[in-house]
Amino acid sequence: MKTLVTYFLQGLFYITPISVTGYALFWLFTKLDQLLGLSFPGVGILIILVVVTLIGFIGSFFIKLPFFIYLEHQLESVPLIKPIYTSVKDMLKAIVGQKQGFNRPVLVKMGNDTELRRMGFVTDEGMKLMGTDQPLITVYMPFSISVSGQLFLVPPHYLQPVPGKPAEIMKYIMAGGVTSLGEEQPAPPLK
Repeated sequence: MKTLVTYFLQGLFYITPISVTGYALFWLFTKLDQLLGLSFPGVGILIILVVVTLIGFIGSFFIKLPFFIYLEHQLESVPLIKPIYTSVKDMLKAIVGQKQGFNRPVLVKMGNDTELRRMGFVTDEGMKLMGTDQPLITVYMPFSISVSGQLFLVPPHYLQPVPGKPAEIMKYIMAGGVTSLGEEQPAPPLK
Protein backbone atom coordinates (compact mmCIF):
# COMPACT_ATOMS: atom_id res chain seq x y z
CA MET A 1 0.00 0.00 0.00
CA LYS A 2 2.85 2.37 0.87
CA THR A 3 4.40 1.73 -2.55
CA LEU A 4 1.15 2.63 -4.31
CA VAL A 5 0.91 5.91 -2.38
CA THR A 6 4.53 6.69 -3.29
CA TYR A 7 3.84 6.02 -6.99
CA PHE A 8 0.68 8.14 -6.82
CA LEU A 9 2.53 11.07 -5.24
CA GLN A 10 5.35 10.71 -7.77
CA GLY A 11 2.75 10.72 -10.57
CA LEU A 12 1.30 13.93 -9.15
CA PHE A 13 4.80 15.38 -9.03
CA TYR A 14 5.24 14.67 -12.76
CA ILE A 15 1.79 15.60 -14.02
CA THR A 16 0.91 18.69 -11.93
CA PRO A 17 3.42 21.19 -13.45
CA ILE A 18 2.50 20.05 -16.97
CA SER A 19 -1.24 20.21 -16.23
CA VAL A 20 -1.09 23.63 -14.58
CA THR A 21 1.04 25.05 -17.41
CA GLY A 22 -1.25 23.50 -20.04
CA TYR A 23 -4.38 24.82 -18.33
CA ALA A 24 -2.87 28.32 -17.95
CA LEU A 25 -1.96 28.40 -21.65
CA PHE A 26 -5.40 27.06 -22.65
CA TRP A 27 -7.10 29.69 -20.47
CA LEU A 28 -4.91 32.46 -21.90
CA PHE A 29 -5.53 31.36 -25.51
CA THR A 30 -9.29 31.04 -24.92
CA LYS A 31 -9.60 34.43 -23.22
CA LEU A 32 -7.47 36.09 -25.88
CA ASP A 33 -9.50 34.56 -28.70
CA GLN A 34 -12.75 35.64 -26.99
CA LEU A 35 -11.39 39.16 -26.50
CA LEU A 36 -10.45 39.42 -30.19
CA GLY A 37 -13.70 37.77 -31.30
CA LEU A 38 -11.97 34.83 -33.01
CA SER A 39 -13.65 31.44 -33.38
CA PHE A 40 -10.56 29.31 -34.10
CA PRO A 41 -8.52 28.59 -30.91
CA GLY A 42 -4.92 29.80 -30.85
CA VAL A 43 -5.20 32.36 -33.65
CA GLY A 44 -5.15 35.24 -31.14
CA ILE A 45 -1.77 34.27 -29.74
CA LEU A 46 -0.42 33.73 -33.25
CA ILE A 47 -1.60 37.21 -34.27
CA ILE A 48 0.00 38.76 -31.18
CA LEU A 49 3.32 36.94 -31.83
CA VAL A 50 3.36 38.14 -35.45
CA VAL A 51 2.43 41.73 -34.55
CA VAL A 52 5.00 42.00 -31.74
CA THR A 53 7.70 40.50 -33.97
CA LEU A 54 6.76 42.88 -36.78
CA ILE A 55 6.87 45.86 -34.41
CA GLY A 56 10.32 44.70 -33.24
CA PHE A 57 11.53 44.39 -36.84
CA ILE A 58 10.16 47.80 -37.88
CA GLY A 59 11.30 49.40 -34.62
CA SER A 60 14.88 48.27 -35.14
CA PHE A 61 14.98 50.40 -38.30
CA PHE A 62 12.86 53.36 -37.24
CA ILE A 63 13.47 53.73 -33.52
CA LYS A 64 15.84 56.62 -34.11
CA LEU A 65 13.27 58.58 -36.11
CA PRO A 66 12.40 61.96 -34.62
CA PHE A 67 8.77 60.90 -34.05
CA PHE A 68 9.76 57.94 -31.84
CA ILE A 69 12.32 60.00 -29.96
CA TYR A 70 9.67 62.70 -29.41
CA LEU A 71 7.06 60.13 -28.29
CA GLU A 72 9.46 58.54 -25.82
CA HIS A 73 10.45 61.96 -24.47
CA GLN A 74 6.77 62.80 -23.96
CA LEU A 75 6.11 59.53 -22.12
CA GLU A 76 9.11 60.16 -19.87
CA SER A 77 7.95 63.67 -18.99
CA VAL A 78 4.38 62.92 -17.82
CA PRO A 79 4.45 62.67 -13.99
CA LEU A 80 2.19 59.64 -13.49
CA ILE A 81 3.32 57.76 -16.61
CA LYS A 82 7.09 58.33 -16.27
CA PRO A 83 7.73 55.96 -13.32
CA ILE A 84 5.73 53.16 -14.91
CA TYR A 85 7.14 53.59 -18.42
CA THR A 86 10.79 53.95 -17.39
CA SER A 87 10.61 51.11 -14.83
CA VAL A 88 9.14 48.66 -17.33
CA LYS A 89 11.57 49.79 -20.02
CA ASP A 90 14.60 49.44 -17.72
CA MET A 91 13.43 46.05 -16.41
CA LEU A 92 12.99 44.70 -19.95
CA LYS A 93 16.43 46.03 -20.89
CA ALA A 94 17.90 44.30 -17.84
CA ILE A 95 16.29 40.98 -18.73
CA VAL A 96 16.50 40.81 -22.54
CA GLY A 97 18.51 43.84 -23.62
CA GLN A 98 22.11 43.96 -24.73
CA LYS A 99 23.24 45.11 -21.28
CA GLN A 100 21.60 42.47 -19.14
CA GLY A 101 21.31 43.44 -15.48
CA PHE A 102 20.78 40.12 -13.71
CA ASN A 103 24.07 38.46 -14.60
CA ARG A 104 26.04 38.79 -11.33
CA PRO A 105 24.52 36.59 -8.62
CA VAL A 106 25.74 37.10 -5.04
CA LEU A 107 25.10 35.95 -1.49
CA VAL A 108 24.39 38.89 0.80
CA LYS A 109 25.22 38.62 4.49
CA MET A 110 22.22 40.11 6.29
CA GLY A 111 24.18 41.64 9.20
CA ASN A 112 27.42 41.63 11.18
CA ASP A 113 26.12 39.45 13.99
CA THR A 114 24.37 36.83 11.85
CA GLU A 115 25.29 34.10 9.41
CA LEU A 116 21.98 34.60 7.59
CA ARG A 117 22.39 35.24 3.87
CA ARG A 118 20.08 35.94 0.92
CA MET A 119 20.70 35.43 -2.77
CA GLY A 120 20.42 38.34 -5.16
CA PHE A 121 21.92 40.04 -8.20
CA VAL A 122 24.28 43.03 -8.34
CA THR A 123 22.60 45.69 -10.49
CA ASP A 124 24.78 48.74 -9.79
CA GLU A 125 28.08 49.49 -8.10
CA GLY A 126 29.48 52.65 -6.56
CA MET A 127 26.22 54.04 -5.14
CA LYS A 128 26.92 56.80 -2.61
CA LEU A 129 24.32 58.09 -0.19
CA MET A 130 24.46 61.49 1.46
CA GLY A 131 26.00 61.38 4.90
CA THR A 132 28.09 58.26 4.25
CA ASP A 133 31.56 57.84 2.81
CA GLN A 134 31.19 54.14 2.20
CA PRO A 135 30.26 53.13 -1.35
CA LEU A 136 27.30 50.77 -1.53
CA ILE A 137 26.44 48.11 -4.07
CA THR A 138 22.86 47.82 -5.30
CA VAL A 139 21.54 44.26 -5.05
CA TYR A 140 18.15 43.10 -6.32
CA MET A 141 16.69 40.21 -4.34
CA PRO A 142 13.74 38.48 -6.03
CA PHE A 143 11.07 36.92 -3.86
CA SER A 144 10.46 33.18 -3.99
CA ILE A 145 7.33 31.96 -5.80
CA SER A 146 6.84 35.46 -7.19
CA VAL A 147 7.99 37.87 -9.88
CA SER A 148 8.59 40.74 -7.49
CA GLY A 149 11.54 41.48 -5.22
CA GLN A 150 13.32 44.03 -3.05
CA LEU A 151 16.27 46.29 -3.72
CA PHE A 152 19.01 46.60 -1.09
CA LEU A 153 22.08 48.81 -0.88
CA VAL A 154 24.81 46.89 0.94
CA PRO A 155 28.48 47.34 1.79
CA PRO A 156 30.76 45.38 -0.56
CA HIS A 157 32.17 43.22 2.25
CA TYR A 158 28.68 41.76 2.78
CA LEU A 159 28.71 40.24 -0.71
CA GLN A 160 30.01 36.89 -1.88
CA PRO A 161 29.81 35.92 -5.57
CA VAL A 162 27.66 32.87 -6.34
CA PRO A 163 28.97 30.42 -8.93
CA GLY A 164 26.55 29.32 -11.63
CA LYS A 165 24.49 30.57 -14.53
CA PRO A 166 22.44 33.65 -13.58
CA ALA A 167 19.28 32.24 -15.19
CA GLU A 168 19.59 29.05 -13.11
CA ILE A 169 20.16 31.07 -9.94
CA MET A 170 17.12 33.28 -10.66
CA LYS A 171 15.03 30.12 -11.20
CA TYR A 172 16.41 28.67 -7.95
CA ILE A 173 15.46 31.80 -5.97
CA MET A 174 12.02 32.19 -7.56
CA ALA A 175 11.23 28.51 -6.95
CA GLY A 176 12.01 28.94 -3.27
CA GLY A 177 15.15 26.80 -3.46
CA VAL A 178 13.37 23.63 -4.53
CA THR A 179 15.09 23.39 -7.93
CA SER A 180 18.69 22.42 -8.55
CA LEU A 181 21.34 24.96 -9.47
CA GLY A 182 22.74 22.80 -12.27
CA GLU A 183 26.44 22.25 -12.74
CA GLU A 184 28.69 24.43 -10.64
CA GLN A 185 30.75 27.12 -12.33
CA PRO A 186 33.33 29.52 -10.90
CA ALA A 187 31.80 32.69 -9.49
CA PRO A 188 32.62 35.94 -11.30
CA PRO A 189 34.74 38.33 -9.20
CA LEU A 190 33.23 41.48 -7.74
CA LYS A 191 34.89 44.80 -8.59
